[in-house]
Amino acid sequence: MQEAQQESRIRSIFNVTSGNFLEQYDFFLFGLYAKFIGETFFHSDSAYAALLKTFLIFAVSFFMRPIGALVLGPYVDRLGRRKGLMLTLSIMAFGSLIIAFTPGYDTLGIAAAILILVGRLAQGFSAGVELGGVSVYLSEIADEHNKGFMTSWQSASQQVAVIFAALLGFGISTWFTTAQVAEWAWRIPFIIGCLIIPAIFYLRGNLKETEDFASRTEHPTTKQILKTLAENWKVVIAGMLLVATTTTMFYFITVYTPTYGREVLHLSIADSLIATIMVGISNFILLPIGGMLSDKFGRKPMLVGMSVLILFCAYPLLSWLTANVSLAHMLMVLFCFSLIYSFYNGAMVVTLTEIMPRSVRTSGFSVAYSLATSVFGGLTPVIATMIVQHTGSNSTPAFWLMTAAVLSLLACFYVFSVAKLHHQSRETVKI
Repeated sequence: MQEAQQESRIRSIFNVTSGNFLEQYDFFLFGLYAKFIGETFFHSDSAYAALLKTFLIFAVSFFMRPIGALVLGPYVDRLGRRKGLMLTLSIMAFGSLIIAFTPGYDTLGIAAAILILVGRLAQGFSAGVELGGVSVYLSEIADEHNKGFMTSWQSASQQVAVIFAALLGFGISTWFTTAQVAEWAWRIPFIIGCLIIPAIFYLRGNLKETEDFASRTEHPTTKQILKTLAENWKVVIAGMLLVATTTTMFYFITVYTPTYGREVLHLSIADSLIATIMVGISNFILLPIGGMLSDKFGRKPMLVGMSVLILFCAYPLLSWLTANVSLAHMLMVLFCFSLIYSFYNGAMVVTLTEIMPRSVRTSGFSVAYSLATSVFGGLTPVIATMIVQHTGSNSTPAFWLMTAAVLSLLACFYVFSVAKLHHQSRETVKI
């Protein structure tokens, strides 16, 4: 009986995180091929301007996340986790198809750039509630003693996407010339992503509703959900700041890493992709460990400890790397960042599910997470690119990581000393 239950839970984890894989796969590919996407869809005489435009499109899509959270979050809290996750997958698939098959600027002119923007906005809209829906689903099927470990698989599934996308990128850089990649081969990973969409629909279709949601006798209306969120705005903002470190670190060490290694540190494309693959593997291993440690030692020690480590380590690590550029040194620095990110995130995701009122758990999580990715994560490649360009120092992106860590540290103290993690049965958390 216990073995069957465990097997069912593992199957649920795999099924629910499959859509998470697609979302992060496409987001990562957009950063990985930012240079070639810029050259294909944005007319510019400057390589820097084209790259910046691409990263701006990357960032703009993140501003759709809070809108998606506010529109789709109440849908999930009102009608169910399973229905909501099927809807987000449908919207996500639509965006993927646009990016994979839209002709370039030479064929469509400005319409090409507009279509790419539409595809990215659709993906951002669906992503606004995808992570929240998955995280809440995992927390609700978990036992009390292993919620940190269970919810960590939301983030771990993203790392599988990073590894898979980076491996494809490595293969393409090996099999095709740079000219071929720039002209058409960069589309291959996006097309492969489109081909696996039917399989993900099948997996998501087999999901069962969580007992926590199914056992409820009353479900709030959209108006009641939005009212509860407004009453608990301090909790939402504190949650957003808690996420700041996670989203900034993640997009720096995964999405921005290939560009940072190639354009800033002047490593080869292959070396940059190898570094990204190793980061994805490291994150995948360390994230569940971070979740388990938060179950054993508590959320607060993990969150505070990792935030402090960033403050003391980010600049020295990047300064050392930029003064001693090599693939080995880049791997060492990225492993340090990976450990900090994984242990922080392992505690943060479950904390975010615990501080939100039960009736608006998905909406509250999604709004907080989306605001953080919009303000911090999505802007990370843009800000890192601009900081390096305007300061002339390749180690200065560390200050962006440190800024996020300070804000997360303050939010952590606020949540644990003032909000005091509420019990799951409470409907509101007024501070």
